Amino acid sequence: MNLRHALPTLLLVLALPAARAGDYTLADGGVRFSAPPAWSAIMEKTEGDPQFIAFQVHDPSPSAANSLARVTVSVRRIANDATFAQYVQEQMAHAKGLSGYQPAAAAPTLNRHDYTAVESKVRYSYSERYYHKGKLAVQLRCVRPEASQAGPAWTAAFDRGCDDVAVSLQQ
Repeated sequence: MNLRHALPTLLLVLALPAARAGDYTLADGGVRFSAPPAWSAIMEKTEGDPQFIAFQVHDPSPSAANSLARVTVSVRRIANDATFAQYVQEQMAHAKGLSGYQPAAAAPTLNRHDYTAVESKVRYSYSERYYHKGKLAVQLRCVRPEASQAGPAWTAAFDRGCDDVAVSLQQ
């Protein structure tokens, strides 16, 4: 192969991952969202029902040895508005059953539930958001240690990344 043909092919191959980095789809394209490129996809199920993609959010602090900051986008097929409300209520009931569950100051709504709970002796901050997209129920679940030694800048960046995913899910 001569260099004249190899160079454009190489540039195209190198450009593809960059153009697609951080963009994800579930439910045969019914749900599209973007995630920060620094987040590592650590687990996914993109066939059947339900589907999800889980991301690890790197915590650079020593406290990260005992905790895992993570974000999950889950999708489940539903029949109608009533089954969406039922799905959200089931998820909230599950959360309330977690060890050390404490609701956030703001009362949960149909579309958002913030709380803390204890997992493996670590208190985590949970933010769950729910979206109804046609015949799909979507849950965005952001989980981070409540007291990471990474400090307030890391916590703010995590929360901002979660908010950015939420915005992309609504488009």
